[in-house]
Amino acid sequence: MSSSAKTVKKVVLAYSGGLDTSIILKWLQETYGAEVVTFTADLGQGEELSPARDKALMLGIKPENIFIEDLREEFVRDYVFPMFRANALYEGIYLLGTSIARPLIAKKQIEIARATGADAVCHGATGKGNDQVRFELGYYALEPAIKIIAPWREWEFKSREDLIAFAEQHQIPVSKDKRGEAPFSVDANLLHSSSEGKVLEDPAVEPPPYVYQRTIAPEEAPDEPTITTIGFKKGDAVSINGEALSPATLLARLNDLGRDNGIGRVDLVENRFVGMKSRGVYETPGGTILLQAHRAIESLTLDRGAAHLKDELMPRYAELVYYGFWFAPEREMLQAAIDKSQEHVEGEVRLKLYKGNVIVIGRTSPKSLYSSTLVTFEDDKGAYDQKDAQGFIKLNALRLRTLGMRDRGGK
Repeated sequence: MSSSAKTVKKVVLAYSGGLDTSIILKWLQETYGAEVVTFTADLGQGEELSPARDKALMLGIKPENIFIEDLREEFVRDYVFPMFRANALYEGIYLLGTSIARPLIAKKQIEIARATGADAVCHGATGKGNDQVRFELGYYALEPAIKIIAPWREWEFKSREDLIAFAEQHQIPVSKDKRGEAPFSVDANLLHSSSEGKVLEDPAVEPPPYVYQRTIAPEEAPDEPTITTIGFKKGDAVSINGEALSPATLLARLNDLGRDNGIGRVDLVENRFVGMKSRGVYETPGGTILLQAHRAIESLTLDRGAAHLKDELMPRYAELVYYGFWFAPEREMLQAAIDKSQEHVEGEVRLKLYKGNVIVIGRTSPKSLYSSTLVTFEDDKGAYDQKDAQGFIKLNALRLRTLGMRDRGGK
């Protein structure tokens, strides 16, 4: 037992009810002798959560120490939507589905720790991944003196067989599909599902079809396109085909549309914060649609300077989310600038969804900056004097002409 173990009296565990966190639960009881509080978040992962309660009770957790919360609306409203206002993509491709869920889980764990008088929190992230960083940066930002227990960095288990043996020793049920080597690791929430490891570790090998859980293959999608319209207000999606929907309901509806049209699959090699590269297969059907629609309504309503500045800020914002700095002042500063840019981002975008593609086919807005009078190739009735362009071009060319004269020896 570590010296810190003697000082832990009560610990809040992020608990899924699965094999790994059930083993962690029992390990905490044995190693730390601490009272364990379990917290299970419903983030739209699509699993029944009542078994988590039943399993916690079976493992000796008091009913008053079992917390299961439906966070779907808060997740989309306060985390997913703010991130999508930024059009955030990590390394130009990843829609940050796992990253954005971690600060909310950390926040709730700290709130429960305060409510129950717990002096420690615990997560089940491994010592090789990003999630340990995301959880712990969140914990420390919200409760600087909190004790953190990370079993994968502490215990002596070296293999899955060790975990199974521990489970059997302590009468923790092990389903048949958990007794062999897991084919890959899965994380899921309302925004996405991610699959990593095992059969996916060779980036040269195409993922087996059974890896995909949220989408049908584009080749199997309908031969007829789906036409849909998304409404926006202040940068957030608020309706589909004219029907006003709550944030979580809207994202779930987009997920269904994306799934049925083979939209949102990404196979990537990314740079983890801890320094290694990893290969992941991500499915973000609704988010892929939402990103295209949001950029389309911005193209109509954002000034060029604001739009281009947003695109410059986006990689930094996405990196902060990926690394786990959601509660850091620089992320909040960027968010304030991004939210300011969204004041007039409203209107509707019409999309064609077809065999893995999201095709923008129309956009309208009462706050549109598009002027058909200015841009027309026909008679603009004097709205724009083309002769003005000559001086504009010469002024912008002045330094280039000066450089050219120097390079030609002043000739």
